[in-house]
Amino acid sequence: MPPRLAHLRTARNLGRSFTTASTPRPRVRITEVGPRDGLQNEPRPIPLDTKLELLSRLSRTGLKHIEAGSFVSPKWVPQMADSANIARTLPTRAEIASTPAGEKIRWSYLCPNMKGMESALEYKVPEIAVFLSASEGFSKKNLNCSINESFEKVIPVVKAAKAAGIPVRGYVSMVITCPYSGKTPPQMVLKVTEKLLEMGCYEVSLGDTVGMGTVDTVGTLLKCLKEEGGIRLEDYISGHFHDTFGMGIANVGEAVKWGVRGFDGSVAGLGGCPYAKGATGNVATEDLVWFLEGAGFDTGVNLEELAKIGDWISADIGRRNESRVGKAIMSKVEKTAAKGEQEALKTINEIPRAIPVAA
Repeated sequence: MPPRLAHLRTARNLGRSFTTASTPRPRVRITEVGPRDGLQNEPRPIPLDTKLELLSRLSRTGLKHIEAGSFVSPKWVPQMADSANIARTLPTRAEIASTPAGEKIRWSYLCPNMKGMESALEYKVPEIAVFLSASEGFSKKNLNCSINESFEKVIPVVKAAKAAGIPVRGYVSMVITCPYSGKTPPQMVLKVTEKLLEMGCYEVSLGDTVGMGTVDTVGTLLKCLKEEGGIRLEDYISGHFHDTFGMGIANVGEAVKWGVRGFDGSVAGLGGCPYAKGATGNVATEDLVWFLEGAGFDTGVNLEELAKIGDWISADIGRRNESRVGKAIMSKVEKTAAKGEQEALKTINEIPRAIPVAA
């Protein structure tokens, strides 16, 4: 089988492994990161109303876990400067508090330090996320401190969140390779992951930040976490893959085989790799849902509605839709709509014209 089709075989095999006609499909956890991680690198300021509309539409797809913003310095991430307004507004919108199935939506906010945590406490956000790097070079370049120093900054944030009863999700960046430090040793990823779990993070998202991961390198990393670290991947690990080199979904398939049951996605593939100009970034949530559903898992997501959102937000902010699945679905939707219009016109044309009454 050609390499480009290998993921299809993987999906079919995974489906046979986990489901039968009489058993329910296993669930997977999907975290939608588009409104935060996806939009933060957009060069043009995006209006608050557009961001709120994006969050509102996403809430109607069945997604239960959505990144809403980031309490960071507007000097460094100006796109997230209105996160406080988002955190203030969302609780007032009762219509988007739950999914169509009635499940409560968890809105998450990145809090890299205690200043960010103070905002999280002020607005009583339902969840926060903290961020560490597995690469010394990236940690110093992006966080302006060493890995050990970054631990010390995160500890009080997690403690404050736990004291307030706020769940904490952890992120680890550069888990495969780094543009400054080269290949990242799996043992370093294990060390950082263990630290986050020990602090009290309920889950750790492993980020292939520059999208250079392959099935082999992802498998090697997960083997280290599972066999050397004894971490239950199905419970505590989420995969955050980038599609810079077209390997995002293949790496999702590899993670599934190792037992990972949580994944991050960004609607329309929002977000880009800052180290590869013009390259695609986050795995598109539409592609992720398509693959996982095809593999026999239950995502709980309405894929057509998600595709419509991806099409809308891409057009609205003037960027290319990076989801191949989303574009394929929208093509079908548009053809169906066009066919419906043609049928309607045909019906109208077939209506007998009124016969004029003789004078």
